[in-house]
Amino acid sequence: MTKLTFLGTGTSVGVPVIGCHCPVCTSTNPHNNRTRSSVLLQTTEQTLLVDFGPDLRQQALRERLSMVDAVLVTHQHLDHIMGFDDLRAFCWHRPDPLRLFGGPETLAALERMFPWAFDAQGYKGYVRIDPQIITTPFTLGDLTITPLPVVHGQMETLGFRFDLPGGQALAYLSDVKSIPPSTATLMTGLDVLIIDALRPTEHPTHMSHQEALHASSQIKARQTFLTHLTHDCDADALSTRLPPEISVAHDGMQLHFETGIPASTIPAPSK
Repeated sequence: MTKLTFLGTGTSVGVPVIGCHCPVCTSTNPHNNRTRSSVLLQTTEQTLLVDFGPDLRQQALRERLSMVDAVLVTHQHLDHIMGFDDLRAFCWHRPDPLRLFGGPETLAALERMFPWAFDAQGYKGYVRIDPQIITTPFTLGDLTITPLPVVHGQMETLGFRFDLPGGQALAYLSDVKSIPPSTATLMTGLDVLIIDALRPTEHPTHMSHQEALHASSQIKARQTFLTHLTHDCDADALSTRLPPEISVAHDGMQLHFETGIPASTIPAPSK
């Protein structure tokens, strides 16, 4: 069985927002409490982390995460990489460096920021990275992973398609404004699409709710989950406006993939 866990579903400042007293930031609904966006993908053979934002420690403790086999990074914005030093917890007990997969510009930026971690002779008590530049599909254990270049401002940004051991396929696009046609062709036959839906109104570098819904209708995944949400999004209110095949993701939500359409072990907000 394969399991995907939403470690975080929030935007760069998280929800609640510091100093904000809006209805969502003061809500008692736990689905409105969003740490920075990240997912964990676990199969019978391996555990993969996608992005490592500033809330990684909190997320790992919440999910009782003690081991990661490899890490994928979507891009170099700080809300996706500033948990870098917390990766040391996944390096302490392994003899080899931790494999980190990403685009060439993103990995180059990480090496400039954290040069000590890319030193093959680095101290074993700290983060030690084995950088893996990806530009084409590759196999990692029992997964086939396809990088999905998307438009997110001027920065190199990737989503990822995962073809799973059970035959299903999912795509994760946490930060995206538009999807190039060449990338859209790589997302045929998806069971699950996880996509950026920042807020109700337009934004220059992220999809709005309507843009995400339009992208979902074009991609035709069986199920779509909205992520990277701001405090402009009340989970229950947004959920009531969505069609049955689209759900609002929340921190801690899990999707189990066995046969057929995967289902969340934590029910999505009622519609």
